[in-house]
Amino acid sequence: MRKSKPKKRIVLPDPKFNDVMVAKFVNNIMLNGKKAIAFQIFYDAIDIVEEKTKENGLEVWKQALANVTPSLEVKSRRIGGATFQIPTELRPERKQSVGMKNLISFARKRHEKTMAAKLAAEIIAAHKEEGGAFKRKEDTHRMAEANKAFAHFRF
Repeated sequence: MRKSKPKKRIVLPDPKFNDVMVAKFVNNIMLNGKKAIAFQIFYDAIDIVEEKTKENGLEVWKQALANVTPSLEVKSRRIGGATFQIPTELRPERKQSVGMKNLISFARKRHEKTMAAKLAAEIIAAHKEEGGAFKRKEDTHRMAEANKAFAHFRF
């Protein structure tokens, strides 16, 4: 490679829970650099989750995130004129990133009134192992399982 790898940026923990994972999640929620609004959305969603489940909201969120985090994905690879879907393991950082992005994107597609309500509903659904984000993880794993025969093409 001609260029050196860029240095990993250090993400500071969030002010309320003092957790780096929360800060990364909020960075994914954020649109147009509006971080304060993103934090407010997340904290409101956690409050709604606590209200509905009568459990610690942060723990429910962490469990939901673990439930929607895939461990495999398929990558397209062209070999001799044919394109194969090759199952590959995910790095821990990418696993976390994909899980967060799936949870947020499916929360945005829900039909609740506010973003906090949408996010809370998706977190509760993911905690119960249902909802769009969990279904996406299941589909990804199913696709990797179906294409297991091509795993020897891994690069």
